[in-house]
Amino acid sequence: MLTAILACLAVGLVAGFLAGLLGVGGGLVIVPALLWVFHLIGLIPEQQQHLAIGTSLATIIFTGAASVRAHQQKGAVRWDVVRQITPGIVLGTFIGAQIAGFISTFYLQCIFIVFAYFVAAQMLLDLKPKPTRQLPKIIGMNVAGGVIGLLSSWVGIGGGSLSVPFMSSCNVPVKTAIGTSSAVGIPIAIAGAVGFIVSGWSVPALPQGSLGYVYLPALFSIVLASFPMAKVGAICAHRLPVPVLKKCFAALLIILASKMLWSLL
Repeated sequence: MLTAILACLAVGLVAGFLAGLLGVGGGLVIVPALLWVFHLIGLIPEQQQHLAIGTSLATIIFTGAASVRAHQQKGAVRWDVVRQITPGIVLGTFIGAQIAGFISTFYLQCIFIVFAYFVAAQMLLDLKPKPTRQLPKIIGMNVAGGVIGLLSSWVGIGGGSLSVPFMSSCNVPVKTAIGTSSAVGIPIAIAGAVGFIVSGWSVPALPQGSLGYVYLPALFSIVLASFPMAKVGAICAHRLPVPVLKKCFAALLIILASKMLWSLL
């Protein structure tokens, strides 16, 4: 158990830094890391992916709050965008969490692997949508939020991998998109965590310390480390060569996704 706690603390350090630096919730690192931790402590395989996603979303509530505060101090959060996109995000994320309860661990892992490879390719190739349009009106924002929330709930992320490119394509400056994405990730995380608590509430034989599909010991350990590191990452986002760091993160995603793919095969 001590090894598992130390592993979660290490995961929290990395996830928190990435949350502040790139506007992502860190779920693309937290989910595969938690799968390894759950295997270490002997959890039932059929429960591992759901617990990893639900716990990952719960950690993003706290990590995102620290990241938003740091970005807000730099004036890099568009609160008008957050207000417009949040209703769609909350609805899409909650519905997605309920649907996930009916999806097997195998298929949830397949979705995660495909998404991780997609994000890695996007970062390695530095694919940036052309900013040829403006942000849509309220209906369009809610549709976009619904799609972002639905996919985020199946992967266990705060949506930064989707919301940052979306905002960038609508002429929102990259650093502002990253800061705003951190704020958008909080309603995703809240709705997703509540959704996974509800969908896992009556599931039998969940490990002690679980609240539905949220595993509290892992949640507390990761948050303890990620909360302060999110502030560090947000500061670095305005100082470090982010393109280089994105490529390093992409390489890490490829390794993690490939390891998960190998375990499935």
